[in-house]
Amino acid sequence: MAALLEPPPPFLNPLLPPSSNPTRLLLPHNLKFKRLNLYNNPTLHSQTTTCFAATPQPEPEFPDPTSEPTRDRRRAVRLAWEKIVRWSRSLRSKTKTDILERTNKVVVLGGGSFATAMAAHVANRKDELEVNMLVRDAQVCRSINHNHFNSKYFPEHKLPENVIATTDAKAALLNADYCLHAVPVQFSALFLEGIAEYVYPELPFISVSKGLELNTLRTMSQIIPQALKNPRQPFIALSGPSFALELMNRLPTAMVVASKDKKLANAVQQLLASSYLRISTSSDVTGVEVTGALKNVLAIAAGIVDGMNLGNNSKAALVSQGCSEIRWLATKMGAKPTTITGLSGIGDIMLTCFVNLSRNRTVGVRLGSGERLDDILSSMNQVAEGVSTAGAVIALAQKYNVKMPVLTAVARIIDNELTPKKAVFELMSLPQVEEV
Repeated sequence: MAALLEPPPPFLNPLLPPSSNPTRLLLPHNLKFKRLNLYNNPTLHSQTTTCFAATPQPEPEFPDPTSEPTRDRRRAVRLAWEKIVRWSRSLRSKTKTDILERTNKVVVLGGGSFATAMAAHVANRKDELEVNMLVRDAQVCRSINHNHFNSKYFPEHKLPENVIATTDAKAALLNADYCLHAVPVQFSALFLEGIAEYVYPELPFISVSKGLELNTLRTMSQIIPQALKNPRQPFIALSGPSFALELMNRLPTAMVVASKDKKLANAVQQLLASSYLRISTSSDVTGVEVTGALKNVLAIAAGIVDGMNLGNNSKAALVSQGCSEIRWLATKMGAKPTTITGLSGIGDIMLTCFVNLSRNRTVGVRLGSGERLDDILSSMNQVAEGVSTAGAVIALAQKYNVKMPVLTAVARIIDNELTPKKAVFELMSLPQVEEV
């Protein structure tokens, strides 16, 4: 017991002189205390003081892994997982088709990062599959054909041997079974008009381009058939949270294909799905396209918050408000609410707004840091669709009578009519309203 005693600190009891204070008992860390009243301290005369008596605190109890309740719980979890596995195997066996076996050639329009990633992914699906990339940059074309690298976007990722680049539209499109469209939205109409004579009417177009045409407010499902002068051109929208770099690295990814033709959506699902790429299907083309376009504008707003160092609270609040604005407009245009909360909606929004690889978020960060938009765009080697889409979004909001404060603020900043600092002040000064 003597080892547990030490002299007390001078201010142990302010009612007594230091010499009258009792010694302090050093207690183990796992002791708890209960109050006791002492009345027999002669120094305090009739005063009552409080001290503490220590009682051992019981160690925390953990479930016994051998107990019956624990075994029952683990058994229930195991059975639930086995049920999911059985369901998965059964569904795969029922949906297995020969789409991949019957596909001999896929053409990819564009030579950018996502076009390259999709070309590599499809080529890896089958060694005998011919994948043609129609590019406009002769240097990129030579790099792909001679070295099997896209030197401009993926200089360290070797492409499969069955990826071939060409600048000849006729050769690229000849006998193609599917066409992946990866040309930026603002240039798509003119590009497609130039190759329309080589596109046969039944060729399915899988569009990965996200955005709205600035002057016409058209989506890709409207641009492609109109530019090709074929209102019946088969169309599929491919969207979801997916960075090209991670696809190239074969990291687990999930996307959605949307088409009004359910059979066509299922065929594209079978063509693209792999061990590292999950493909869901949807019939909501409008919802997938609109959310895919609007999330780019919201990503610029999220980047501005980061560039201004406004903190995580601000960013979470802004993205939440932006999601509501996207929902208001998309549902007015006919989108399904489930699409907005799915991969092409919330999934893509989270990726684009919170991850450094996002081009649109990068534009916002630099705007928030004080850089000029022209300087930002001139320094980038890829297109940030949100810059062009912002103005189109506001026109749509006016058309459908939807108030969109956050996305409107982004459009005004891009038009150089509002500074980021002033935009934050005005947004924070909006009336306090009920959440909807």
